[in-house]
Amino acid sequence: MAGRGTRRLAGGPGGSVGTVVWALTLAAVLFFLPVVTVGGNGLYQSGEEEPEATLPIDRVAVTTGARDKGKVVRLQLEDGTVQEMTMADYLWGVVAAEMPASFEEEALKAQACAARTYTAVLQSNSAGKHPDADICADSTCCQAYVERSQAEARWGLNAQSYGEKIDQAVAETDGLGILYGGQPIQALFFSSAPGKTVDAVEVWGNSVDYLKSVESPEGDEVPNYHSQVLLTADQVKESTLTAYPGADLSGDPSGWFGNVVYGESGTVSSLVLGGVTLTGSQVRSLFALRSAAFTVSWDGSNFTFDVTGYGHGVGMSQYGANAMAKEGKTFEEILTWYYTGTEVALLWE
Repeated sequence: MAGRGTRRLAGGPGGSVGTVVWALTLAAVLFFLPVVTVGGNGLYQSGEEEPEATLPIDRVAVTTGARDKGKVVRLQLEDGTVQEMTMADYLWGVVAAEMPASFEEEALKAQACAARTYTAVLQSNSAGKHPDADICADSTCCQAYVERSQAEARWGLNAQSYGEKIDQAVAETDGLGILYGGQPIQALFFSSAPGKTVDAVEVWGNSVDYLKSVESPEGDEVPNYHSQVLLTADQVKESTLTAYPGADLSGDPSGWFGNVVYGESGTVSSLVLGGVTLTGSQVRSLFALRSAAFTVSWDGSNFTFDVTGYGHGVGMSQYGANAMAKEGKTFEEILTWYYTGTEVALLWE
């Protein structure tokens, strides 16, 4: 299992003392084997089996992480304090918080590279969001982060294997990032896509060469891939008028929503609500939908939003990355697929 050390019993019985040592060692291994292989609750999903993944034999594993250990990250924690740590330790906490540790090793490596690149871009920005820090631990602002002790407590019996797995993902991508035209990119990522990722222009109105819509192979294996939100007419009216006072929500609720336009990715590009044109992302935020890939219907009592996927949809899909890894794709192939026209290369020596 990649990311988890495999110990071999060296030698064999050699004389009476050797025989005793061999027997005791074998007994200990057999005793503890059930403890380290029983599945537990991961940081994201419960009841998952840890996937098996191995490195291709023609690739050389990097085990020291010297480049990341030589870089310092100033992290603003949730309580506002700033903590300095190595890039390696910081990335461990980001990968543990942002992606299920049960994912394939190549997916975890892709996540480590994306997080490293995102951090490097913020560190190079002198007008950053946080005057006293490079980055914060708030996922709605920067990237999620979890202390190792907290992650291991939540992983239970899987703590050691999952922790080592993430250690390996960070070390084996030591210093690597995603570049476009020789420069680090805005390495955006999200949970799951409805078949395709979203072109950045559909979400934020700005076209970015490496953030284009591409096919994404995840599906019903994703927890809550399909979700529903039911809202009464009063709930829709209250939320809409609070955010958009100019909307006209008089008359029959069946006529409140209209003229829905879908983008290439299957997400809502725009729709009209009470005479006001909104983007799919605005509607997603307004009604707390898991993504902008939705349909809406009225049954006379409630509006039903049927939603597919989770997240803003731009950049790398985490569940898509895991699906690609299961197909045998390397982390480099995953990253250059989701970030169009990019290359994976060293961010620092």
